[in-house]
Amino acid sequence: MKNRIRIILFAGLVTLGLTGLVRGEETKTVFGDFFKKADVQITGATAFYSKYMWRGFRLDDDYVLQPSININAFKGWNLNVWGNYDTDNSADSVNSNETDTTISYTHKLEGLRLLGADLKPVSVTVGHIYYDFSGANTFAKEAFLGFGYETLLSPTLTWYHDYSRESQGGGDGDYLMLNLAHSLTVIKDYGMTLDLSGHVGYNKHSYIRGEGGDVLLTSGVTVPLTKSLKMSPTVNYSIPFGGLADSDDGNKDNEFFWGVTLAYNF
Repeated sequence: MKNRIRIILFAGLVTLGLTGLVRGEETKTVFGDFFKKADVQITGATAFYSKYMWRGFRLDDDYVLQPSININAFKGWNLNVWGNYDTDNSADSVNSNETDTTISYTHKLEGLRLLGADLKPVSVTVGHIYYDFSGANTFAKEAFLGFGYETLLSPTLTWYHDYSRESQGGGDGDYLMLNLAHSLTVIKDYGMTLDLSGHVGYNKHSYIRGEGGDVLLTSGVTVPLTKSLKMSPTVNYSIPFGGLADSDDGNKDNEFFWGVTLAYNF
C-alpha cells in the first residue's frame, strides 16, 4: 500500500511540475516559450470502480483505484500513463496492479467530400500501448489504428493488435471496437450533463481460443465542481458473447459495476 501511495504522490508532483512549466510563459522562464509553442495540455483523472472490467473480462472482483495523467502536445501527439491498483483482496486473491503507457498521434482530415457534399472532419489515430502487469510480473504490447467522425454519437472504430506472446502475458490476437457516445445538458447553469455511451467489441483470439466479443453500456452524469475539476459517477453493464461467453473458452458472465471519476484540467 505504501508503494501505491508513493506512485500516486509521485505522479501528482510530476503533474504539478509540468503544469508550472506550462504556465511558465507568464514569467518568462527558460521552458516557457518552448511549452507555449508546443501547445502542451495536461489533464489528470482518478477513478474508483467496484470491480475491474476490461473488454468483457472481469480482471478483479475487488474495489480498484485507477489514476491517470494525459499530456497532449505538438498538435496531435499524446502520452497517457494509466494505472490500476487493487485496494482490497477480500473478494478474491487477485493482485491486479497494472501500469499502461500509451503514446499516439492523431491527425484530422478536413475538406473531404462525398457525392458532392462536404464531410465533417475525420480523425485518424495511430498508437502503441505497453501493459505492465506488475501484480502478475508479466506484460503485453499492442499497436492500434483508429478512425473517428465528428457527428451525432461521435462514432470511433479502433483496431487493436496484440503482438506479444501469451507466455509473456500478452493476448496474441486482435480486438476491433466500435464506440458511440452522446451527452445531453440537464442543468445548463451548472454545465451538468447526462452522458450515455457504449461499445461493441469483436475479439479474435485475444486471451481466448476462439472468436467472440462484448457489449458495454454506460450511463452517468458529469458534475462540474470547479472550473477545472469535474466529477462523473457512472453505472455500467458488460455483456460477453461468442467465445468470450462460452463455458469451454472465455467463460465470462454479464457484469454490473459502478464507478466515480474525478477529472482535472490543468
